[in-house]
Amino acid sequence: MRIISGKYKGKRLVAPKKLPVRPTTDYAKEALFNILMHRIDFEEITLLDLYAGTGNISYEFGSRGTKDLTAVDSHYGCIKYINIISEELNFLIKTIKLDVFKYLTTTSYKFSIIFADPPYHISIDDFMLIVNTVFKRDLLYKEGILIIEHSKHTDLSSNRYFNEARRYGGSVFSFFEK
Repeated sequence: MRIISGKYKGKRLVAPKKLPVRPTTDYAKEALFNILMHRIDFEEITLLDLYAGTGNISYEFGSRGTKDLTAVDSHYGCIKYINIISEELNFLIKTIKLDVFKYLTTTSYKFSIIFADPPYHISIDDFMLIVNTVFKRDLLYKEGILIIEHSKHTDLSSNRYFNEARRYGGSVFSFFEK
């Protein structure tokens, strides 16, 4: 994996092979950030990275100037790796080792962007639970965006907060807003 743009543009990161992750491809990540750069000021937002895995998405935001970064994952190895890279790159990523659903139901923080990259095999009900919990608990600022990465075989467009979906290879980014 590599950082696409910003301060650490081109930096390659190699995660331990034993981590249970499927990092967002560089192709899909580049497309996502091309969309976001026209919608947000990276230096002014707060990011919540759910199912953070290797921290790939958090590093990309950090490289572009986002300072308020929170990464949540339930796997100890993922959190440990994010902490190592965060320190190496001088990012202040707040890592939380916790089940995503538990975090969403207990946090009192709000975010500008919530990015979720759950395992592609979770049920449609679990995908919808992520969306509905974020909006029911009012976890986004007024102009905030929830982005969920999922398989091209999953359709989340029936959710009332769904705004659009963009497909890149086998991956889709679904955008949700109030």
